[in-house]
Amino acid sequence: MECMLDHQSDEALLGAYREGDREAFNVLVERYSNELVQFLAKQTGSRAAAEDVFQETFLQVHNSASTFDLDRRFKPWLYTIAVNKGRDWHRRNARRKAVSLSMNVGRDGEGQSFADLMEGDLPSPSEGMEDRELQDRVKQIVDGLPAHYREILLLSYFQKMSYTQISETLEIPLGTVKSRLHSAVAAFGAGWTQDDSGTREREE
Repeated sequence: MECMLDHQSDEALLGAYREGDREAFNVLVERYSNELVQFLAKQTGSRAAAEDVFQETFLQVHNSASTFDLDRRFKPWLYTIAVNKGRDWHRRNARRKAVSLSMNVGRDGEGQSFADLMEGDLPSPSEGMEDRELQDRVKQIVDGLPAHYREILLLSYFQKMSYTQISETLEIPLGTVKSRLHSAVAAFGAGWTQDDSGTREREE
């Protein structure tokens, strides 16, 4: 039975769960357990917090399952809930250090960094710069961005969501997605340029 459920769409699984199939819900949870926890770890800056928010997210999915329109796509709805739960976590932990998206994307701190994911938009670093130095610079700049910029960069570059999916997830107009993402990348670029100028001045 579980093998059959594995091949069903998210929407079909949620529909089956609404009809009383508890295993369908378990399959949904397992399907997103890695992807969504990684996303939330970047949003909250904590793996432990990410796991807690993940549980809160699927509790909300359970509570709101009957209201979901099965003609819509499940994933943007799931991420809408997750983003909002992540925001709630930040409000509860407002005094904690700002979340960093420049930590490595992969499991156990390995894999691509946020800098790698933004490679096409990042200004070229000076030749010979050590990887660690580059990562530290990226981390400092990204952490200094407003939360709504960090959030949209995460959805676009880490989750590879389309403009339409981001619009659905953040519940903002498509035009706002495009302008906010453009502003976020521009803000990062400005921060990089300013930091680079400061580095050159210190070297002189």
